[in-house]
Amino acid sequence: MADSSSTGLTLFSPYKMGKFNLSHRVVLAPMTRCRALNEVPQPSLVEYYSQRSTPGGFLITEGTSPSDASAGFPHVPGIYTDEQVEAWKKVVDAVHAKGGIIFCQLWHVGRASHQVLQPGGGSPISSTNNPISKRWKVLLPDGSHDAYPEPRRLETHEIPQIVEQYRHAALNAIRAGFDGIEIHSAHGYLIDQFLKDGINDRTDEYGGSLENRCKFLIETVQAVVEAVGADRVAVRISPAIDHLDAIDSDPIGLGLAVIERVNKLQQNVGSKLAYLHVTQPRFAAQGQVEFDQDEARFMRTLRNAYEGTFMASGGFTRELGMDAVASGDTDLVSYGRQFISNPDLVLRFKLNAPLNKYNRETFYTHDPVVGYTDYPFLNSESVNEN
Repeated sequence: MADSSSTGLTLFSPYKMGKFNLSHRVVLAPMTRCRALNEVPQPSLVEYYSQRSTPGGFLITEGTSPSDASAGFPHVPGIYTDEQVEAWKKVVDAVHAKGGIIFCQLWHVGRASHQVLQPGGGSPISSTNNPISKRWKVLLPDGSHDAYPEPRRLETHEIPQIVEQYRHAALNAIRAGFDGIEIHSAHGYLIDQFLKDGINDRTDEYGGSLENRCKFLIETVQAVVEAVGADRVAVRISPAIDHLDAIDSDPIGLGLAVIERVNKLQQNVGSKLAYLHVTQPRFAAQGQVEFDQDEARFMRTLRNAYEGTFMASGGFTRELGMDAVASGDTDLVSYGRQFISNPDLVLRFKLNAPLNKYNRETFYTHDPVVGYTDYPFLNSESVNEN
């Protein structure tokens, strides 16, 4: 990803993200872990996020539901009830006690859900009536998997109600003490179902043209910005990712269209968003794919177009992250799977120490310890040897 030039920056260079002073550029990526029993954060979440906190380090929570109809996995946390807000306060307080900064990712999965996860057993909502193809399966509360059901296309007049759910959830997140909000608009979930022309088959003002397909996202960002302030709001997109059949005929055109509208929103409100979070094409359902120069150009084009802090994610190693920051291709790098199995990932990266291997089988279990808070830290001997 790096070119022949170098900024002299590394993953461990400080960075000023709006009003937040980060001591390094290694970010905890948002990752579904299914440990919030009955949608309420448990004490295990307090320990999990605290373990991964560092002074001046930046963390993004797992996807968090803005309503009771938003979830696509069992036991993911919500932030639409007072009980959930109170439980999240304990997580936020633990992160802040270690000097960390934490944003809450708001995540509505849209059609990527199932009747058993919906209130009253109703159909999931989407931009379309077309279901996700049978090559994908949804995880059910009993641990089994099933095909995704046919969703219900949102009526035009219902969309402002969903925007309001995001706005209310954002206010709840600030009430819980979060430093900000990331709006999940990627990976085939609800907002991405409006953005991608491979899914969105609407004929109303939210379908067809790029302008129309971006409308739901921009209305949501605008509402959240008005509620909590632009510098507390971020957006995640994945124009080139086909996860859950989220295909677009012109990924770079879509990415640039979103960025153009976010830039304009920033100009209109007179303040930049906290950051734009982009998943690069190497992220795929079956794991990493080989990095190539086309991908580098894709990410660099979006990075150069966005007027603000740029965060990249998707298959980064320590070395690729160092290269991306040094070449100026990104300001921040978010890490997922490596952070799952290495609660002290930042220290391990600094020392270039060996990493614990992750166990994919425990990614989405409900055990509060196994595969969640029991991955080992470097011991003092390992630190001294390095």
